[in-house]
Amino acid sequence: MLQFTFVMSVVVFLIAVVGLIYTYSLGRKQKLQGEYDTEINEKVQEHPYLRNPVFLTYIIAAGLAVISIIYFALNYEW
Repeated sequence: MLQFTFVMSVVVFLIAVVGLIYTYSLGRKQKLQGEYDTEINEKVQEHPYLRNPVFLTYIIAAGLAVISIIYFALNYEW
């Protein structure tokens, strides 16, 4: 069971990383198009990645995956 959990943790981490890279590339493409629907708040303009909930979700998911991998690795008796 522990091996299954470890493998699933790695899979979740990889999905989070791929999703983060894909989202980042989409954000860069939108930035290059130069068309926006509304004005962007100045605080968001100063920190576009920290104020983006999608990026925050990926960062939190990756962090939780790493924490779970470390937790299970430390609790596994070799």
